Amino acid sequence: GELLPYVDKYDVAYSEVEKLNKKFPEDMKKSILQYAIQGKLVEQREEDGTAEDLYKQIQEEKKKLIKEGKIKKTKALPEITEDEIPFDIPQSWKWVRLGEIGSWSSGATPSRSNPKYYGGEIPWLKTGDLNDGYIAEVPEYITEEALKKTSVRLNPIGSVLMAMYGATIGKLGILDIEATTNQACCACIPFKGIYNKFLFYYLLGQRGYYIKMGAGGAQPNISKEKIVNSILPLPPLAEQIRIVEKIGELLPYAKQLVKKVD
Repeated sequence: GELLPYVDKYDVAYSEVEKLNKKFPEDMKKSILQYAIQGKLVEQREEDGTAEDLYKQIQEEKKKLIKEGKIKKTKALPEITEDEIPFDIPQSWKWVRLGEIGSWSSGATPSRSNPKYYGGEIPWLKTGDLNDGYIAEVPEYITEEALKKTSVRLNPIGSVLMAMYGATIGKLGILDIEATTNQACCACIPFKGIYNKFLFYYLLGQRGYYIKMGAGGAQPNISKEKIVNSILPLPPLAEQIRIVEKIGELLPYAKQLVKKVD
């Protein structure tokens, strides 16, 4: 009987450690992503230029794409206020709205009652197909006719996708194929100078924020409007690339930890 209290205590201690171990990789992943977007993961370099200059180039490109009819003109987004800014960023960075760094569009579901719309060659993605990684295939396909006659958009390779409704809110993907999506999915075609993987990791790190944003209704959801209005700390392109490389070195470490615990 003497030993029992100790055994109980050991049991508690052991399960605490287990809990910590399971949580640690998740927390570590969060910290890595948090450091990354605060400009603390890699050093800033003078020769990278500034995000301010990058932002001007992006605005020029956007005008050009609108003129060529490649993207639709969108209404100007409000200036970012002091109150919105959650943390300090390096001098060479700039706070921007997500709507300013790419062309965002939610998809649609071609009418199921029209057999001419389904079973074609064009990948049609639903939010359940998002895997927080590269997407190279999806189970459903639609036809050229569906593309012409409904409001789906064909998103190019490299587009960044995010789920907006229900249990999958904030789930992400990067297209490895051209694909259309359903309306529960928002797709961003990043402008030149925005590294799609940097945007991907930013959104991954902000998932908790988007889930909170979607709460409150009977069916949790965030809208395209809410996404394009949310803000992103933008580094110069060369630094975006270094940050993504650094995350790539560190995140497998976080993943290995999960494997070891399991």
